[in-house]
Amino acid sequence: MPPDNPPDTAEPMVILVAGVSGSGKTTIGALLAERLGWEYAEADAFHSEANVAKMRAGHPLTDADRLPWLRAIAAWIADRLATGRPGVVTCSALKRRYRDLLAGGHAGVRLVLLDGDRDTIAARMRSRKGHFFKAELLDSQFADLEPPGQDENIITAPVTGTPEETVTHILKSLDLTPTSP
Repeated sequence: MPPDNPPDTAEPMVILVAGVSGSGKTTIGALLAERLGWEYAEADAFHSEANVAKMRAGHPLTDADRLPWLRAIAAWIADRLATGRPGVVTCSALKRRYRDLLAGGHAGVRLVLLDGDRDTIAARMRSRKGHFFKAELLDSQFADLEPPGQDENIITAPVTGTPEETVTHILKSLDLTPTSP
């Protein structure tokens, strides 16, 4: 049986899990894709080596640095929609213009913004090991974060509970039935 699509969407669905670094995008995105039986793509895999090196050195990315990365993720989304394969992808998508570029005007793209306060996310970042994004850069993420406008149709998911609780919230908000518990 194919994955559920909302009734107002004629094309397959891609769920874009967004939020600042450390909000849990990878954990939530992977779990969501697993529960739905959909393809999953991690935004970090789309970064150039130069971007990773810049962040590893403690420097925030500029809009010019981010543009090729955003275009690569947008191409992944467009490919899933064009080939009828639903998917879940992560990306910070901090600014409205980034979200617009990623969605590409496709009705089948649904955006979920992981919502958490700076202190909660900073504590999470300090506890993770081996990630190239330095906790010191978190303030630059919050500075760049543009709250979604009402016309963006974005689901906000609090990150104060467990990953399972967050995914359940997302599934209910999108009216999707998981293929696995």
